[in-house]
Amino acid sequence: MIAGTTVITLNKGRDAHLARLLEGLARGPHPEDCIVVEMGAEPAPLTELGFPIRRVVLDAPGLPLARARNAGRRAATTEHLIFLDVDCIPSADLVPRLSADLEEADGLICCEIRYLPAGAVADGWTESGLRAAGHPHPVRHFPESGRERSGNAGLFWSLAFGVRATTFDRLGGFDEGFDGYGAEDTDLAFRADALGVPVLFTAGGRAFHQHHLACDPPLQHFTDIVRNAERFHGRHGIWPMDGWLDAFAARGLIGPDWRTTLSVLRQPTTEEIAATRVPADRPF
Repeated sequence: MIAGTTVITLNKGRDAHLARLLEGLARGPHPEDCIVVEMGAEPAPLTELGFPIRRVVLDAPGLPLARARNAGRRAATTEHLIFLDVDCIPSADLVPRLSADLEEADGLICCEIRYLPAGAVADGWTESGLRAAGHPHPVRHFPESGRERSGNAGLFWSLAFGVRATTFDRLGGFDEGFDGYGAEDTDLAFRADALGVPVLFTAGGRAFHQHHLACDPPLQHFTDIVRNAERFHGRHGIWPMDGWLDAFAARGLIGPDWRTTLSVLRQPTTEEIAATRVPADRPF
């Protein structure tokens, strides 16, 4: 057991992904505590895996990611927090390595994510098999040893990161004004950077992102992205998710001059959303 460390994950109907995440935790030194925040869904029974698993039910519609992560932190009692998205399987050394990083460094500490194609995870999966099948993200580069500070807070990702509880509290946690999908994690990183809390990339640990239905651009989250982009711009003076906003403008969903005035022209149709689905053989 890694004393003093809690893993926090969020779930909304992805029970199969959650089961694999917990399997991964069970294969390495497990955390002192694991908190699963259920976002408005009736929790399915969990298999006993030899370490504590607590569930927090958040009765809220939609995908309140910022609110759910904050609820997980409030339930935690340890100084080291590891936030792990439900579609990520941790490597056996993720918990001890990130916990050791947090002992040595104060920051938002991100580990590498390897993206898995469809069908890569089945009963009897092995970590070596996931490593062979996983694809690294093309933009984020991780050191071969130790930690490196990112010069771009916008590269922070909330899929798998560690933070000290006292630092999380000093930052005020995630801003719950970001409702639904998009920009809540970038906002946290920008506020952290302004207070001298760095985004650090670590060579320690790895998470494997399980394939699931996704859209590029994510038209299914159109309303959330537009609303959250406006909130982020109002606070930081720059537009987040600009590639997605450009894609929305190209489809005539928002005005072409959105960088000056973001105006919604229409909602995406069901057919448009379906047309943006990422093929199963693409990892991201």
